[in-house]
Order: sequence, then C-alpha cells, then structure tokens
Amino acid sequence: MAENYDVIIIGSGPGGYIAAIRAAQLGLKTAVVEREHLAGICSNWGCIPTKALLRSAEIMHYSDHLKDYGLKIDGSIKADLKAIVDRSRGIAQRMNGGVGFLMKKNKVDVIWGEAKLTKANEIVVSKTSKKPMEPQAPLPKNTKGEGTYAAKHIIIATGARPRALPGIEPDGKLIWTYFEAMVPPEMPKSLLVMGSGAIGIEFASFYRTMGVDVTVVEVLPAVMPVEDAEISAFAKKQFEKQGMKIHLEAKVTKVEKSANSITAHVEMKDGKVEKITADRMISAVGVQGNIENLGLEALGVKTDRGCIVIDSYGKTNVAGVYAIGDVAGPPMLAHKAEHEAIICVEKIAGLPNVHPMDKLKIPGCTYCNPQVASVGLTEAKAKAEGKDIRVGRFPFVANGKAIALGEDQGLVKTIFDKKTGQLLGAHMVGAEVTELIQGFVVAMNLETTEEELMHTIFPHPTLSEMMKESVLDAYGRALNA
Repeated sequence: MAENYDVIIIGSGPGGYIAAIRAAQLGLKTAVVEREHLAGICSNWGCIPTKALLRSAEIMHYSDHLKDYGLKIDGSIKADLKAIVDRSRGIAQRMNGGVGFLMKKNKVDVIWGEAKLTKANEIVVSKTSKKPMEPQAPLPKNTKGEGTYAAKHIIIATGARPRALPGIEPDGKLIWTYFEAMVPPEMPKSLLVMGSGAIGIEFASFYRTMGVDVTVVEVLPAVMPVEDAEISAFAKKQFEKQGMKIHLEAKVTKVEKSANSITAHVEMKDGKVEKITADRMISAVGVQGNIENLGLEALGVKTDRGCIVIDSYGKTNVAGVYAIGDVAGPPMLAHKAEHEAIICVEKIAGLPNVHPMDKLKIPGCTYCNPQVASVGLTEAKAKAEGKDIRVGRFPFVANGKAIALGEDQGLVKTIFDKKTGQLLGAHMVGAEVTELIQGFVVAMNLETTEEELMHTIFPHPTLSEMMKESVLDAYGRALNA
C-alpha cells in the first residue's frame, strides 16, 4: 500500500523546500522528493555558488585598483583558480546540507529518487539515474527510497535546465553551460558568451574580471534585454570600458571545433558573417522546464512552451496537482519560486486572504559589475501601455557615499504615474543596487506614492539617498544634482 501524505512536493529547490517547510508549519504531513541534490540548482549550481565566484572576482578587481584607495602591496596578487572553485563548491555543499537540516527540523520526509505521477494523488518513485552533486552533503537519516506514495495534493517543483540551440549543443568541454562554467579546470585565455541575460552577463563579468578576453553575442538590440533601455545602455558602456567586446543584433549560426578552441560564425546586424575564435564558449540562451517523464501527458496536465500552465495560486487544470517555480514559467527566479510556494501551500491549507502572485512586483537582480536591479514597468513598457508618466533619474557621481567608495558610476531611475503618483517602476545600475532595490519593492507593495517617498528620511551618507533623489527628480525637486 502507498504511504499517505497531505502534501508531496517533487523537487527540493527554492520553491520545493520552502513549500515543504510552510506545509509542515501549517500541520500538513509533508514529503519532498529529490533525485539529485537537496536545495536544487539555485544553491548547488546557480544563485549561491555563482555569487561566491563573483565575490572572488570583486576582490580581484579591488586588488587591481589598490592605488585608487591609497594602498600598496609589494609583489603581485595572483588568482588560485582551484581555491576559488573549491570555495564556491564548499558553499554549495553547506547550502545543500542546510536544507537537509531544515527538512529534519520541520519533520518533512525526504524521498530519494525519480518521481512519476500515476494518478492525480499518487506517485511512484524509482531509483534515480542522476549523479549527485560533488561534494554531496550527507542526506537526512530518515531518507526514504523507491516505492508508491499518495497525497491529497502534489506540487511539482522540478525546476529547469539550460536550453540548447540545435547544432550548437554544449559538449561539456569546448561549449559550456553554467555547470561547466562554474568549475573550469583551468582559466581560458578567451571566451565567447552566447546570450546576455542574467546568466550570460554574470559569467562574462566574472571571467573578464579574472583577466579573460571576453566576447558577448546577443541576438536582441540590448544587453540584458529585459531591463530598461537606459539602464542597459549604461551597463553596456561600463562592460566595454572593462574590455568586454559586445555584439548586439548578432547570432551564432555555426560553431567549428578544434582540439582546444572553437570558431563561431557570427552573423552581424548588417548580414555579414564574422568568425570569432575563442578557447571556450558558454551557451546562455535561456532555460527550459523539467516537465519530461513526470506522467503529465497521461493525466492531461496542460503545458505550454515547455512549462506547466498554472493559475495565480499554482493550480494546474488537474485537481490536486500544482506547479511552482521555473517549471511553471517565467520569470525564472528563485525568489519568485519561493513566493509561489507560500501562496500555493497557504491556498491548499485554506488560509483566508491569500494574495495571488503579482508578477509586476517581482524584482530582478543581475550580479555583474556594475550590478543591475529593477522592479515594475520599464519606461518603454509604461509608454506602450498609454500611461502618462514622470521619470526621475539620479547619478551615482552626485552621491557622496558612492564617491567615497570609489564606485561613482551608476544610475537610479524611477517611473511614476503623473496623475496618481503611483510608483510604476524602478531601475538601477551600479554598486550594491541588488541590495537597494528591495526598498522600491516594499514601496510598490504598500502602494506608496511619490509624496510618501519624499517625506521619508533616508540616512546619510548612504547609497540609498539616491533612491529619494530620483523620486525628487521626477518632480523637478532634486537637491544634489
């Protein structure tokens, strides 16, 4: 007989493990199924270990500019690639083990293996064919294995994997995905990055800071194309000042491989084809949902373009089956998955006043140098929607804290509805903006107007003062620029 639960979650990434914890907090008997690594891609191969790499690059950047801060070190500072990678992998293992601890603490059963839905309220778990993360933190002692398990509610949180273009598939040696890019056996002298979304531009930034000759090829007219055009253009100039080569409205049509390098045929905006040779290439053309081999077709679960179709509470078209996170579609962000998890579980538990997901209030962060962060409508999108807007801007070069930090290149931009004063969007590029953006996210969530932001006291000296100055500028009242 099948072992029974109230909730079973398939996948233990940021969506899955948060769903499990919240379900357990609400008194629901809960289990999570994992086939590869607790904590998912985010903690093991994505958000967290990439930030460890970028931190090493940031320190390397500062070491190259010590004289700007009145400092001097006799002798050279060199990067130890193995130590950098080992630090990153050690942090991933720590996060992996931390989720195992949280499962035990919250009395969530861990089931190890491949899950397949056989009914809307039943799964069969078979032995996994996936190789676990290295190094793998010890699994909780009560981990279960193969068998049949039943639940009133089954949440699919299986995440996503790198998308591959036909004819330019990653091979793990010359053409990398983010997996190989995180654990290079040696630092390449040159690198071609195909795609300038968050993944592509973060790796481009890391490798360029570490001294690699980096070329970025983007098919759209801007780097980080989802960002506000003004912010994107500012970031592009900074990347190029660092020595990065960027080709926009260009696409890789063919890749030739030699023993230890690739030659990409790149069709430029004018139609001409340029051959670019590099030691390695990163394919960063997006991700696709892990929807295969879950039994979705047999149950009639609706999918669209590789993702599971859900409503604003995580429900699919099949009663008792839910989906959250990357597998449920864009924006494919860990914090979106976590919030979807809470919404989905609280709706299952019957809590009153559960707010549906509002995707306009999901912040986006890219941890390149300079950092980029945003929430809400871009200026172009606001105009396309026919809104009468006010736009405020404030440059880092006019902020005392930014100047003192030696980080005076950046911009804060805010967009307001001219009639109501509603904050429609906020967009930033510069040092630490990924930490600043949440101020605007909270403001939007509280339906704050420009007047309330103007009446808020921001501490001095801080980078956050630029947030208020940007608001003031939208109304012709900026004080320091």
